[in-house]
Amino acid sequence: MPPRHLPNSLQHRAPIIPPPPLRPRWRQAALALALAATMKGCATLPADGAAPQAPVRAVPQVDLQRYAGRWYEIAAYPMVFQRQCVGDTTAEYALRSDGRIGVLNRCRTASGHSQAQAVAWPVEGSGNAKLKVSFFWPFRADYWVIGLADDYRWAVVGDPGRRYLWLLARTPEMAPADLERAQEAARLQGYDLAPLRATRHGG
Repeated sequence: MPPRHLPNSLQHRAPIIPPPPLRPRWRQAALALALAATMKGCATLPADGAAPQAPVRAVPQVDLQRYAGRWYEIAAYPMVFQRQCVGDTTAEYALRSDGRIGVLNRCRTASGHSQAQAVAWPVEGSGNAKLKVSFFWPFRADYWVIGLADDYRWAVVGDPGRRYLWLLARTPEMAPADLERAQEAARLQGYDLAPLRATRHGG
């Protein structure tokens, strides 16, 4: 049986969100992320030399109209370029008339608030479950929905290289049963749950 709570190593952390795209540090970090994303979903060979992991798979279909709106980050892998946040990390997705998706990431910092805007677009033939996201041209990264509740109340987002992972919900808190299902969706895709860190909401 999967655990009903986040792993014992999961502690509250400074929630994560990229700083505004014009900052040099964010540009360097986004470049690193984009370069990592170029190593696509070939089977991954574990460090201990065991059999390769199967490639990460996105869900079959995402209704972008239903996916749009605000999501709260419940837990995620730590990332150095998102370390300035101390709480209330959210992402908002809005469909645009050109078929792309506007992205607005926000978080609370020690000195106030930070936000970053990006644009995303579906990968052809992916059922809208695989997106490309760019905070500034020409760099882009993979955003794959690898777990999704039937009613879109929670989602799990990752990438083909298993380098980053987000557990998202429509509310700042996630019911234990939903958290269990989201964790299991990531675990079945070969993600290690130990690095996950919880995100604070509400001060």
